[in-house]
Amino acid sequence: MNGILPLWKPRGMTSHDCVFKLRKLLRTKKVGHTGTLDPEVSGVLPICIGRATKIAEYITASGKTYEGEVTLGCSTTTEDAWGEKVQEKNVDRVITRKEVEEILQDLTGDITQTPPMFSAIKVNGKRLYEYARQGIEVDRPSRTVHIHSLQLLEDWNELDRNNPAFSFEVVCGKGTYVRTLAVEIGNRLGYPAHMSALTRTQSASFRKEDCFTFEEIQEFVLTERSQDLLLPLELGLSHLPKKAISDTLAEKVKNGARLEEPEDWPEGPEVVMEYQGKVIAIYQRHPDKPGIIKPVKVLFND
Repeated sequence: MNGILPLWKPRGMTSHDCVFKLRKLLRTKKVGHTGTLDPEVSGVLPICIGRATKIAEYITASGKTYEGEVTLGCSTTTEDAWGEKVQEKNVDRVITRKEVEEILQDLTGDITQTPPMFSAIKVNGKRLYEYARQGIEVDRPSRTVHIHSLQLLEDWNELDRNNPAFSFEVVCGKGTYVRTLAVEIGNRLGYPAHMSALTRTQSASFRKEDCFTFEEIQEFVLTERSQDLLLPLELGLSHLPKKAISDTLAEKVKNGARLEEPEDWPEGPEVVMEYQGKVIAIYQRHPDKPGIIKPVKVLFND
């Protein structure tokens, strides 16, 4: 089996849990996920099977879309609804839609985030959530992430003490913590806040409507149609520029040869080499030899 299985991850399972379960269901060992999705978050989780595991990093690095909910008035240790309360403050004024929209606009583009303590980022060889579970606070490196768009989802005019929550959609780049974004929105409004719900609706080119649930996967397996679950690995690289190549060049590319840069070489740090509509390798310009391109990853060499 080779391809990408677009899984709808249920709440209550880690990404690793999903991989373990799929290995058993599909009876194959070469299975990998495309980026951690928190246990309490449901949504799109592309799973790479067989040869497609070679491109998992490209799906992980591509954009994601989430639908979330911010609740004002309470912050938590985990920045979501499942942590312990840290601070409470009632919403003691009317907050207008325009005020929230201006904050969302200001948070669009490149922003700096500090990962939450309950996260999988490693500091000194240890994941932050391991420190957090021991009650140890450590310095966390801030990083720049990109927010492509951030907008409100529902039609409302005002927030107040009786109505302190609102839903939003965010399209963001790799490494964005939506929980931290929810907290920052609250801070700018003057209140402690947390992310009270979150669903990932898109990862790279894979959308909610493309996904299979575990129940559906089980049915495919029972009826011996497992292969029908898989999408071509080319879809995981659809965001990269492409270069179609000839028969002669394809043989060299399959062998990982360094080549002279073609005159019509596409712009971009990495380019997909396609032969008869099939991705066979990913190439880039040689960093030290002008006019030469070299393989980053060879996907098919047979």
